[in-house]
Amino acid sequence: MKEGLLGPQVENVALALVELPIENADPEYVVFLINNRDDIMEGIIVASTGFGTHPTSGESIKTSTLRKGIEVMMPGEAARIEPIMPDLFEINNEFWVSFWVHETMYDKRFVFEAGTIDPKKFTWIPSLNANGIILE
Repeated sequence: MKEGLLGPQVENVALALVELPIENADPEYVVFLINNRDDIMEGIIVASTGFGTHPTSGESIKTSTLRKGIEVMMPGEAARIEPIMPDLFEINNEFWVSFWVHETMYDKRFVFEAGTIDPKKFTWIPSLNANGIILE
């Protein structure tokens, strides 16, 4: 019965966190949604929240939930979701992405796990012309 509640598998949708250099300032870190599908995504909602434990104090942390709506994303298109502060790299950063293709709703959870966002380990993401980390 539980299998009947599962929605369709989300494929060819990615979330990327990239470093955008700023002249004479610290770089900006930004999360992007990427439509690698062959079809149009519509009615997109991205909800993000951070949660975890403070690395030095051991205190439990949970950020506010932010929501972003995007009407349409064409195949191959990327959309800027939100900037992310380096202070949040040490906690889990969760992004729920929901969207429609034709008459079908899709839903996927992406998580940048605590400590996995490390600018020293970023790789080149050609579609965004930037260094970063990508989740698919």
